[in-house]
Amino acid sequence: MKKVTVHIADDHQILIDGIIAVLSSEKNIEVVGHSLSGKDVLSWFASNKADVLILDINMPELDGIEVMKVFNEQNFQQKIIVLSSYDDVKLIKEVLKIGASGFLAKKCAGEHIVDAINTVYEGKQYFSKSIQDKLLSTFTGNLVKERTSSHESTFFSSLTPRELEVLRLIALQYNSKEISNELHISINTVETHRKNLISKLNVKNVVGLAIYAVKNNIV
Repeated sequence: MKKVTVHIADDHQILIDGIIAVLSSEKNIEVVGHSLSGKDVLSWFASNKADVLILDINMPELDGIEVMKVFNEQNFQQKIIVLSSYDDVKLIKEVLKIGASGFLAKKCAGEHIVDAINTVYEGKQYFSKSIQDKLLSTFTGNLVKERTSSHESTFFSSLTPRELEVLRLIALQYNSKEISNELHISINTVETHRKNLISKLNVKNVVGLAIYAVKNNIV
């Protein structure tokens, strides 16, 4: 079985040791190194590879955001899970836009780190439930606004008018029966639209739609 290789970057050795201890019992995950600063991260990846980088936001010399910006400038594709002491929506949006695949608050990192690594390695995004709720709340509050920006046009360009209507109602937390009544279509048709939306936008659920919207500057 191929192991998922992980590099850990944080300026606190005790946190690195804690994550390593959590991951040591996982047969499919292997920690292949760690860094204590942003410059160390760039130096390590210049000659090494890891499937997933666990990256602290606040580090000396270069912080996590600056590291991701350098990766972008170099067109370096790396799956990254951001660690932060804060779970502010503004910060989450920023790291999403510059390439993070996941976001974990340090206070719950031990609880979620294994699932996060496996999910991100599979090419999906990972956010703890509390962060999903924050993103969904932001998305729901803004989705009902008029589509006036070019970013929104980009986001919705692949959707039919009916799919867009269904998407809006899903984001407003309507269930299938309520959507059926609102749009005067059958529940089976609603479910078909729901599946098409998930497929077209390559997400797993409504929270995935919210995350996609954040990455495309809609909220």
